[in-house]
Amino acid sequence: MSTLAPSVGIIANPVSARDIRRVIANASNLQTADRVNIVLRLLSTLSELGVGKVFMMPDKSGMRPLLSRQLNRESQLGHGFPEVEYLDFPVTSTVEDTFRAARLMREAGVKAMIVLGGDGTHRAVARECGDIPIAGLSTGTNNAFPEMREPTLTAMAVALYATGKLSRAEALSGNKVIEISINHGERKDIAIVDAVISHERVIGARALWRPESLNALYLTFADPEVIGLSAIGGLLQPTTRESPDGLMIELASDPAKAQFNLRAPIAPGMMRDIPIANWAPLKAGVDYPVALDAGVVALDGEREMTFKPGEHVNVSLVSQAFFTVDVTRCLQLGAVNGLFRF
Repeated sequence: MSTLAPSVGIIANPVSARDIRRVIANASNLQTADRVNIVLRLLSTLSELGVGKVFMMPDKSGMRPLLSRQLNRESQLGHGFPEVEYLDFPVTSTVEDTFRAARLMREAGVKAMIVLGGDGTHRAVARECGDIPIAGLSTGTNNAFPEMREPTLTAMAVALYATGKLSRAEALSGNKVIEISINHGERKDIAIVDAVISHERVIGARALWRPESLNALYLTFADPEVIGLSAIGGLLQPTTRESPDGLMIELASDPAKAQFNLRAPIAPGMMRDIPIANWAPLKAGVDYPVALDAGVVALDGEREMTFKPGEHVNVSLVSQAFFTVDVTRCLQLGAVNGLFRF
């Protein structure tokens, strides 16, 4: 068995929480220094619990030089950190950086990927991570998928799994995704929280936030304590991450024909009335054709795919599509089994 210390990947989206939804909702933005401080807490904790190397996604936002200065300063004070290696590829400052970083980390054999971002960032990692688990930290606009948690605790849980003190069965949870297929697989993509069908015909600004443009919602889970379009489902019919089903919601194009209006927080500080026509469970392994003739598909809050008249759009729910580190369960098992006793 190898004696090499295990490695972990950190993918920190340098521009999460900076889209139009936060501007119109008067929400705060996470600054570069704040992101660096989160990474420092992750690195310090991972080192204390036996993780020897961390791969980082490069960026052009100023995170790298600031982090390097902080690491040098902390090291001179005698504080320990894992070896930090930045992945080597040209930075585009687009989601392609996240895709590529996740692929390279997977190929490098990391035990887990810690992700700083919102639903869109986590979706991008989930597309490319394979069987490598994700540990999410909420730093985006819509944060239905990643949890709000002190980074130190997340790093503790990741380290228990990465160093082999907890098995996959003990440490990880499976997650559902929604698969969108256009023209029988000609174009495909996934959503980890919500796939939304909109009447709009062009991508335009990627963030989707106007309720009058919505036609239908397909949700992997529906939590009443989240912000974003999935909040509509959470306040209509709560559906857990562990449930075998998701939730689908049809919105009324004519508000006068709605069963009722549901008032939901579709962005921070932004409550809107949503005209509800019908809703039902979204069953795993069942194909659901989209009835709208033409429009846009938004995945986890951002417009991604357009479809024209005559094109066939299909939605399906897939179980156990990717895995996440269950932080709560890891810490409980770590305490019960004495894994923090040295």
